[in-house]
Amino acid sequence: MNSLILLTSSRIVLPVAMLFSVYVLLRGHNEPGGGFVGGLIAAAGIAVHSLPRGRSALLRLLRVSPKTFIGAGLALALLSGLPGLLLAEPYLKHQWAFPGGLPLSTTLIFDIGVYLSVVGAVLTFLAYYLEE
Repeated sequence: MNSLILLTSSRIVLPVAMLFSVYVLLRGHNEPGGGFVGGLIAAAGIAVHSLPRGRSALLRLLRVSPKTFIGAGLALALLSGLPGLLLAEPYLKHQWAFPGGLPLSTTLIFDIGVYLSVVGAVLTFLAYYLEE
């Protein structure tokens, strides 16, 4: 695709989309949002950046295969349930810790896994349809 407008505007869209996707990811375990929606926003920003540049630019931007993101995301989502099992609770019953008053939970690990899986799935699909 040879669109000068898309080529120029995507330089602005990508960082804004990535920042907003991380905001939605982190906001999601206490409010609506989370890993799925944040992953879609990130994938959309990367797609807008890659459409005028092609498949090789997408792979250079990611530095690894999009399928790697799927595997890493699935691994994180599966591992997030293990602390519950170790504490004799049901699998995926999320655990909370409050180091220094900051609430951290295994829910965030699960959401990051979903985020990575969604980004990887959308970009794997997109990579097949981008021109070289």
